Amino acid sequence: MRIAEMTWRQVEDFTRADDRVVVPLGSTEQHAGLSLATDAILAERVAVEAAEPLGVPVYPCVPFGIAPAFQGFPGSITVRVATYTALITDILDSLKRSGFRRILLVNGHGGNLPAGSLAQEWMMDNSDCRVRFHDWWRAARTWEAVVATDANATHANWMENFPWTRLAGTPADQEKPMVDPALLRTMPPFEVRQLLEDGSYGGRSQRPDAEMLAIWQVAVSETRGLIESW
Repeated sequence: MRIAEMTWRQVEDFTRADDRVVVPLGSTEQHAGLSLATDAILAERVAVEAAEPLGVPVYPCVPFGIAPAFQGFPGSITVRVATYTALITDILDSLKRSGFRRILLVNGHGGNLPAGSLAQEWMMDNSDCRVRFHDWWRAARTWEAVVATDANATHANWMENFPWTRLAGTPADQEKPMVDPALLRTMPPFEVRQLLEDGSYGGRSQRPDAEMLAIWQVAVSETRGLIESW
């Protein structure tokens, strides 16, 4: 259930019997012809669909992440690593004060990896709590389904092109040569934009929705399994 549909008293009642909670982490950044909020949309949706049958609360997605490479693309937002880890620390502290002790961070953006290290550091000082950092799209079973569909799976290509991230006017399926992500990490933002042009890392821009929904069901099931296993 979404925290947005709960009152504070309902949260207090919930934590008397169960201390699990889910927090999606996203980013607002260029995704070629897809929504700037793609990472946030996907992280929150997979978290809600995974947690809903279990009755575990899900917070709204944290919509901003660490995305300095895309600052050459208008609309993209980044926060500094120190800012982001401070924010995640404050969120975890607040969740603990609310009575939550088992916290699943469902991450939708590769740049947010420092939050995973932060979670381990936070548990060092909060040994009565457990935090799991879950990259939903590259978890074992989900990534296996992705690669079995198309090994050229990367940023802003078919892998993120779902009916709920696709906008009116999103170009039909097309293919672009793959870009080396390691090369991008050596460039300032304006050079990244020049290299990427439309913003995609390459490969096909879209695959049939039936294939995408099959991958999605694996992702939801795998995420739900992490919540259930606690």
